[in-house]
Amino acid sequence: MDLLKIKTLIDFVGRSNITELSVTEKDVTVRIFRSLPGQEAAAETQQEAGSTTNLAQDAGADMPSRPEKTYAVKASVFGVLHRTPAPGEPPFVAIGDEVEEGQTLFIIEAMKVFNTIAAPRAGRITHLTEIDDGEVETGDLLAEIA
Repeated sequence: MDLLKIKTLIDFVGRSNITELSVTEKDVTVRIFRSLPGQEAAAETQQEAGSTTNLAQDAGADMPSRPEKTYAVKASVFGVLHRTPAPGEPPFVAIGDEVEEGQTLFIIEAMKVFNTIAAPRAGRITHLTEIDDGEVETGDLLAEIA
């Protein structure tokens, strides 16, 4: 794939509402990712302004009494939220799962485009939305990572 075509794809992603684009030509695959403006700022504000207790504390286990800081994962686009990769398969993540930065947490389908929502940092899932195969708005809280 030539550089002009790659630049055109980057420009397309920059002008559109999609957060990820993957194009394969012959033996070369190009994946382009972007975060929407304000997405990280909103999550950082949530982390500093609020905190939540971790799952072990909720379950009554012996843990330190101070609450753990969390990172909010919010919907980057309006669309249909999918918690599983395909119907009948297990969800990408569950409460209590340890995740790595970049790991897929959800897929939001918007106008036949599947936008992957990835973990912005490594940690443990402390909260998940109840919505599955239902509509979410931009900015809706989908998960929290401690």
